[in-house]
Formats: sequence, structure tokens, C-alpha cells
Amino acid sequence: MPEPRSMAAIVGWGMYVPERVVTNEDLAQMMDTSDEWIRTRTGIERRHWAPDHQATASMAIEAGRQALEVADADPLDIGLILLATMTPDYGTPSTACLVQSGLGAVHAGAVDLNAGCSGFVYALTLAHAAIASGQEEMVLVIGADTMTRIVDRQDRSTAVLFGDGAGAVLLRASDGGAGVLATILGADGSGADLLKVPAGGSALPASAESLAAREHYLTMDGHQVFRFATRVLPRVIERVAERAGLEIGDIDWIIPHQANARILEATARRLRLDLARFYTNIQEYGNTSAASVPIALCEAVRKGHVIPGQILVLAGFGAGLTWAAAAVRWGPGARKRRAPFYRRWWRWMLYRWAAAHSVGRRLSRRLCASKPLASLLCRLRRRPQ
Repeated sequence: MPEPRSMAAIVGWGMYVPERVVTNEDLAQMMDTSDEWIRTRTGIERRHWAPDHQATASMAIEAGRQALEVADADPLDIGLILLATMTPDYGTPSTACLVQSGLGAVHAGAVDLNAGCSGFVYALTLAHAAIASGQEEMVLVIGADTMTRIVDRQDRSTAVLFGDGAGAVLLRASDGGAGVLATILGADGSGADLLKVPAGGSALPASAESLAAREHYLTMDGHQVFRFATRVLPRVIERVAERAGLEIGDIDWIIPHQANARILEATARRLRLDLARFYTNIQEYGNTSAASVPIALCEAVRKGHVIPGQILVLAGFGAGLTWAAAAVRWGPGARKRRAPFYRRWWRWMLYRWAAAHSVGRRLSRRLCASKPLASLLCRLRRRPQ
């Protein structure tokens, strides 16, 4: 039996957002809205949109590579990849499998997880459980979404909110005092209709009618989602602090899902905390769904706001309805390392081998499935010696 471990420590982190920046003024040229209307209601000023050729997997791979670089870790040592997304590249296979191939993490299991905007914290919780149980030594957790693929740009109530991006953390088993202290997961499926993409699943398969009705785009009851978020976010932060044996005042940083600045303001009031304790970057990226919490965490660390020994609470809420929070003690080992040249060279070579290997395997399967080739091989086998 595997030996249980006490902690799952964050040792690497990374993020990726597309180069294209779309401002509120840009949106005002596309639809009936204005910079003032968007900023006063959401706090968003800009967001990043992926180009047509880019999908969720490529962003997730880039964020994952950065996390491995920060930790100076070998992709071959990853035991599990958990990818939180509601915009997978395909219905099947999982986008996590594409990421596993792109990273050359050939020893890793890979699976997608869809809990909406709570997805990253859900995945972090499962990663913590896998490490704490002794089943895994190293787990890569990624939140990535290409929300602009499922947003109706004719609907300003949703089109102005979302951006694209990916964030990742690498967790490693640790016997020290730093790492994930406690987690909370929750859901209320009775609110499933408040935030959903109606068509494209088994309940309403794609058809000419569903396309004409624009039912493959995200729909949201903004008022009800706002009420849900302002109620559940402070509650889940309080509960995870209690489960970790902490007081609210012990929390140094709250890294929340970046959905709406007014939700965060309301949460700060209910918790009687200074809003400055909430790390926010919604003005730059908008709502990137499952990517928003890891992107915010990555930025907070890069900018030097997070230091060893501090207590962080990562909290999300979203479609489902779902909510989740994790209390984390940031450790002294969680810092960017300048890896030796040979280590960086090894990862560079592994990524390129992974790409070539993937193409080679696909080509081999196609050749083996080729009827003319199969017929030729059959004749060669039957040829008398």
C-alpha cells in the first residue's frame, strides 16, 4: 500500500494568455455597449482573445511548461495531469490527453474536469487527495478555457465578460509544513439552468435547428448568478478557514475567481476584510473561467505579493452551480529556480521529441490501417520462401 503523505506543496506555476488584447472601446465598435457601461458594472477594462487557430490545449501546454520550468521538474516524473475546462478542444478525447502528449509526460494519467469556473480549485482538491493518499508524487493541475468560442457576440450581457487563458500549478509531495491545508467543495444542481450551453450534448444534440437558434452559445441569468456568488463566496471562504483551523484574520491573501468586481466588493464587506486582501486582475483579463484563479495566483507570485509562510485562500464559483475553496500555506520551496542549462536543454528536447513522436505514432496508425498497405503486407507474408 502507498504511504500517506501529509501535504501537497505548490512548487511550480505558470500562465498563458493570447497576445490579442480587446479593450472595452474595441467592443463598443462591435456591439451596443460602451467602456463606461462595462467598467461600472463589471470592473473589466480589457480581455485577451485567442486567434482562430488556437484552442484550449495549446494554451494549457504553455502554462504547464512554465510551471515545470519554475519548479525545474521533469515531465517524465508527472504522475497525473488534471485539466479543468468547460471548453475542451473536442468532445472526446480529453484535452488533458493532448496536454500530456504535448509535454512528453508519458508516465502520467490525464483527465478533464468540468466544474465551470470552480474547476481549477476542484482539480486542485483532487490533486491534493492523490498526493496526500500516497498514490501520486507529482501532479500537474491546469485551468484553461477558450471562452470566446462559446460566447455569443450578439449578446452583450455575456460577450463583454469573458477572455481566454490558462494557468497551471505543479504539486509535489512534501513532509514540510507548507502546502494545501484544507479544501471545500460544493454544488447545487438545481441551479444548472442559470449558466449553461443548451445544445451540443446528449440532451440536445447539434442540429440545423439548434444552430439557427444560437443554442450552442453560453446563456446566463446574470442577476441570479450574482445573487448566488455574493452569498456563496464569503461562506466558502469562512468554511475552508475553519476547516484549516484558521481565523479569517489569519488569511494573508484571498485569490478569488475573477468574475465581477462588485462580487468581490460585496464579499469583502460580508467578511469585514479590506478589499486590498483580495488579489484582483479582472480589469486586465476579464472572466477566464477555470483559468482565472491560477492566472491571478501566478501574477500575485510573480509580482512579489506572495511570500513564504503566508496563508492563501483560493476560491471559485461557477456553472453547475458549483463552488470550491482551498487554504494553502505558501512554502519556502515555492520559488522560481534558475535551472542548470542541461536541465533546460533536456526539457526543450523532450517537448520536441513529444511532438515528433505524436506525429510519428499517428502516421504509423494510418499506414497500418491503409488497405493497399495491408494487402501488400498480406501478399508478402504469403510469398513462398
